[in-house]
Amino acid sequence: MIVESKDPELSKLELFNVPGGAAAFELAAKFCYGTNFEITTSNVAHLRCIAEYLEMTEDYQEENLIVRTETYLNEIVVQSLEKSLEVLCACEGLQPIVEELGILNRCVDAIAINASKEQLVSGLARLECDAGSGKLKMDCQDWWVEDLSVLSIDLYQRVIAAMRRTGVRSDSITTSIMHYAQTSLKGIERRQAWDSSAFVGDKQRVIIETLVGLLATEKIASVPLSFLFGMLRMAIEVDAGLGCRLELERRIGFQLEMASLDDLLIPSLQTSDSVFDVDTVHRILVNFLQRIEDEDSEESSHCGYESEGLKSPNHSSVLKVGRLMDGYLAEIAPDPSLKLQKFMAIVELLPDYARVIDDGLYRAIDIYLKAHPSLTESECKKLCKLIDCQKLSQEASNHAAQNDRLPVQMVIRVLYFEQLRLKSALSGNSGDGFSQRMISSSGVPSAAVSPRDNYASLRRENRELKLEISRMRVRLSELEKEQAFMKQGMRDGRSGEHGRAFFASLSRGIGRIAMFGPATGKQHRSTRKLQASDGKSRRRHRQSVS
Repeated sequence: MIVESKDPELSKLELFNVPGGAAAFELAAKFCYGTNFEITTSNVAHLRCIAEYLEMTEDYQEENLIVRTETYLNEIVVQSLEKSLEVLCACEGLQPIVEELGILNRCVDAIAINASKEQLVSGLARLECDAGSGKLKMDCQDWWVEDLSVLSIDLYQRVIAAMRRTGVRSDSITTSIMHYAQTSLKGIERRQAWDSSAFVGDKQRVIIETLVGLLATEKIASVPLSFLFGMLRMAIEVDAGLGCRLELERRIGFQLEMASLDDLLIPSLQTSDSVFDVDTVHRILVNFLQRIEDEDSEESSHCGYESEGLKSPNHSSVLKVGRLMDGYLAEIAPDPSLKLQKFMAIVELLPDYARVIDDGLYRAIDIYLKAHPSLTESECKKLCKLIDCQKLSQEASNHAAQNDRLPVQMVIRVLYFEQLRLKSALSGNSGDGFSQRMISSSGVPSAAVSPRDNYASLRRENRELKLEISRMRVRLSELEKEQAFMKQGMRDGRSGEHGRAFFASLSRGIGRIAMFGPATGKQHRSTRKLQASDGKSRRRHRQSVS
């Protein structure tokens, strides 16, 4: 530089864009003047970059600084996972020359290769054979999982990609991603809805979007559901990209049956909207039902209709989600800002076979009606039509019959089906009613449908069978309780009085409800028979007294 300047009075040189700054230049100067210092993992990257900048090659001196630093990198650093990680962390601020020299790639590859080697060696060393059962055990905890959290997000992404290429176990990668998220996303403050800053949580947003992108290639079942919900909440708070949130919702939807009610209660950031983020839960539920539909289609194409049994895993998952969503609806129903359309959208999304009984749905709708007294009559009717009165338990039916918040048509339906249920219990025709309901629900008897050509119809009828069996068990338990009560009254010696009171009230009830049913003639005949039996019992009682 002095020669090229051609200035005989030159007394000062300015070096621009020196990698590593004054500290690195000072070490290079000490090397030139023979001052001893130690090359370490914390300064080797700076020394290699400044040596390149100052052209300290073998053309000027043997074993110049470039050769010395390259020897240290190749013989010391890349042989150790820990040292490679330290050098990688020290490369901050040395761009772009550190990239051009290949130091980053060498350290990234060294970390991945050494991690793969350590897993192989430690796995072989920790394999134990249980003499009793012959099962293999292996401790898969890796020390480097926590150490990778010190990397910046762009370097961490490159390390994870290299680990996948070298065959590092997927569960170790997932654990590392979870630990990185917990470490780097601490202290995320809740974004206020009125905050208009364009760069709120920009760093956290990049971290979340990158980590979700890394999770996209992992198996769905390998990522805990609680972690996915936590990431989704943070993604919403920092306003992450739509693709990031949709990926989290998709992964959650594939495991929704394992979620808890607290997981679904995601706060909404819109002050004008409801308290909870109902739209996100709606999309998660759509993903779950899509998964069920895809699995059913796959089973029908590969296994055939004979493989479908009464204990379908898919049906069990749908029932769990049905109970979960009923609880969720009951939690969000008291919110006065919750719009009817959003509430009904959640209810209508679940198929009919997702509920054995509609007690949970009835409770949620009743809470919503109580919290929203301004609903019009037509809106109340529209909402209550979503309840299947035939799937209400005895307790829920009794409550509905006296509920003044329900439309009159709803109460009439409840009383009508209670009448049918009571007639069926007294006449013992529960089996005939069951057959009629099954035929009417599917359109035609199942025997008239070809199983091979109508597999979907068979699956639907199978679900209806299982639901009807469950409802019959509930009805049977209720009848057994009533029978036990009547027997106890007869044992106490008051059977005559209680019997007359019971049958009198029964006949009056059937007489009042008869106007709601279509078979009025049969109901009147049934009432007359009960009254006749009541009169005969009275006459026998008077004769015995006389």
